[in-house]
Amino acid sequence: MARVGIMLTFRSSSRRAAAVLGIACLGFTAAACSSSSSSSSSASAPASSASSTASSSASPSSTKVSGTASVAYASSLEFLNENDVKPAFTAATGAGYSGTGNASGTLEQFIASGEIKPNVFEAVGGDNITPLEPKFTNWYVQYAATSMVIAYNPKSKYASEFKAYADGSKPLSTLFSTLLQTPGLKLGRTDPNTDPQGRDFIYMLELAQKYYNLPSDTVSKILGTTDFGTSSSSQIYAESSLDSTLQSGQLDASSAFITQAKELGLDYIPLPPQINLGDASLASTYKTASVKIKTGTKTGSPQDIDITIIGTPTPASEAFVAYTLSPAGLAQYKQGGFTVLTPTVFGSKSSVPASVASELGS
Repeated sequence: MARVGIMLTFRSSSRRAAAVLGIACLGFTAAACSSSSSSSSSASAPASSASSTASSSASPSSTKVSGTASVAYASSLEFLNENDVKPAFTAATGAGYSGTGNASGTLEQFIASGEIKPNVFEAVGGDNITPLEPKFTNWYVQYAATSMVIAYNPKSKYASEFKAYADGSKPLSTLFSTLLQTPGLKLGRTDPNTDPQGRDFIYMLELAQKYYNLPSDTVSKILGTTDFGTSSSSQIYAESSLDSTLQSGQLDASSAFITQAKELGLDYIPLPPQINLGDASLASTYKTASVKIKTGTKTGSPQDIDITIIGTPTPASEAFVAYTLSPAGLAQYKQGGFTVLTPTVFGSKSSVPASVASELGS
């Protein structure tokens, strides 16, 4: 079906306060903010900050939402969802929350097959939602973005070299032409067939090869194969375990989104926008990178975060999407290192539930 992008602007606070579900602007009280902060881990300050912002700009709502938001989310959103969003959402709405994290492509396959039955889906890239149309949904909202970095273990025998690239004392070109090609260096990444991050890492390497005018076999030497779309490489790990594998010392370096690195306190090497897939103005540049996977050839694009409701909307699923797109929800993403975008609806605008639309405006 044709994709239609509609730019949305937020309504005034007074109109949000009148939303049907009563979750507009979240209605945080000071007690709710305190609960959110105390329920989160050491990196949960963003949730507390976002809650405080909402508390100061909206009056409390007495309406509570029934049911549970069952959220299937990309693994890169796990820390934010489970530590910050969950307690703030439940405090604001009274609705329950349950989360399932995995690679976006894997979640799409599980939803399509009926293996899991969430009522909300958050993916990295709308192309993981559109295959579910029209049976499970016919719209999604793009609202945030992230970018690629290379994370590394500070106890790795190559740590001093990684640090030199991270602080800019060594030129990044030699990271790709030399260090990442070192025999014995243990590099981790995810499956490009199921996980957007797995493809993003390959796109990033291809863009770096061009940007730094490196030899044509640079990417294949780093990946250890000329079949970039393979799922069988020893470098490939599940997205849900890649970070912990790096932290345990089993890897010297790994792919990562900057948001994951910041939230988990990983050491990382920042990358320029020309190769990090984080700058929407460079979309045409990113598109020059590609990888052939089992379902066909994919091309690079800015890495956006998208959300939709799966199946018939429920009060809790509507409340979760509205919360995510509210000022306080977006503030949590911003504090978590994401780039917050003006929410844009793709697909059928008329199918967006009224309670979600009331958070955004027309």
